[in-house]
Amino acid sequence: MSLRGRIFRKESRDRYIERDNRFEKTISGGDLIALGIGAVIGTGIFILPGTVAATKAGPAIILSFVVAGIVCAIAAMCYAEFSSALPVAGSAYSYGNVIFGELIGWILGWALILEYVLAVAAVSTGWSAYFSSFISGFGIHIPQALSGPFDPAHGTYINIVAIIIVCLIAFFLSKGLKSSIRINNIMVIVKIAIIVLFLIIGAFYVKPTNWHPFLPFGVKGMFQGASTVFFAYLGFDAVSSSAAEVKDPDRNMPFGIIGTLIIATVLYIGVSIVLTGMIPFTKLNVADPVAFALQSVNQNWMAGLLSLGALAGMTTMMVTMIYSSSRLVYSTGRDGLLPKVLGEVSANHSPLHAMTIVTIVIAILGGLVPLDQLTNLVNIGTLIAFTAVSFGIIPLRKRKDIPNHGFKVPFYPVLPIISGLLCIFLMTTLSAETWIASIIWFAFGLLIYFTYGIHHSQLAQKDDPQK
Repeated sequence: MSLRGRIFRKESRDRYIERDNRFEKTISGGDLIALGIGAVIGTGIFILPGTVAATKAGPAIILSFVVAGIVCAIAAMCYAEFSSALPVAGSAYSYGNVIFGELIGWILGWALILEYVLAVAAVSTGWSAYFSSFISGFGIHIPQALSGPFDPAHGTYINIVAIIIVCLIAFFLSKGLKSSIRINNIMVIVKIAIIVLFLIIGAFYVKPTNWHPFLPFGVKGMFQGASTVFFAYLGFDAVSSSAAEVKDPDRNMPFGIIGTLIIATVLYIGVSIVLTGMIPFTKLNVADPVAFALQSVNQNWMAGLLSLGALAGMTTMMVTMIYSSSRLVYSTGRDGLLPKVLGEVSANHSPLHAMTIVTIVIAILGGLVPLDQLTNLVNIGTLIAFTAVSFGIIPLRKRKDIPNHGFKVPFYPVLPIISGLLCIFLMTTLSAETWIASIIWFAFGLLIYFTYGIHHSQLAQKDDPQK
């Protein structure tokens, strides 16, 4: 077989479903929404509406979130159709393998590994900072040497709290999904309750005059704000990684993905309305605008609760992303593109080896490596996957061997094309440094594929049974 034939050979939907039958189907539609909100709603909801209003959009940040939500919803519908037609583990990686071929699938998987691992590592350092601040209120202080990445010049050697929280979450996930989902659902409820409490209390201090002028930076500022806050929604794609463990995926996968986006958009818009109504937008360019707004109206007790909401938000985000990344790495092992031991499932229906590798990598990054410049790579990894999934709807519809009795994107093929083009446009807005770092990452990924994956994949075994 020619090289082109080998790299574009395609996996079968039925073979994937057969291999993924080792997972137990325990996740409901409500659990999916909780996983999705866990990934999408983090500390950003307490920060972005204020800082972006102050610097780019003014009170029109409300419309910025509406626009960003609509754009993201189109991509979400494409994910919903794929997850309905292909209820397998691996998200865009598996979709790419079936629709575009092995090489494209690998590139998408490599992009998502980048997204998930870096996102969790970055959030673990944020969790550590919030936790350290929280316990300092009780007079407990973590030694400086154990409070940051390896940087002897500034007296820090390891971020021990970041490592511990990642390992704890991975431990609970490895013990079985049911208990982990239950804990995640409780924390999501706590997080939403705190946000709703802010909306109720803040509403009593809203002054409509603070919404004038509504468009201080013009329509251009509103769209710049939308481009910035678009990245607040990234994370819902992690929901699609769970398809192999979902009850009635034809119905529940679209329900979970689209439901996540609707609830997240409503919460972001609600916080934007109340926050910009409480105090003038010009005063919101601070590190913690929601807490600042509450303190300005003498609601200090509620400002303190926000720290608890932030910790809950970061915890649920890490739960979803560690869970999703372990399923993604499992999928590459299942297909032989990484060592097959990663594709094994333990007696309690958990990909234990994949979870272990993911946890070690995230713990090293979160505990030892400064991540300030690397987090922008999360955006490009996600947008590449969004682009492929959006355009992939067109060849998916043409595949007669892939039945889909569930959700389908409306206004086909216009909406999938619009979604793909919008994602490409957003990629052009990323910095040159982000592009250079991502090129290095993908070059490393291609090296792994051409030296190992192409020779050991399940498709290679199928083409040459003697291997």
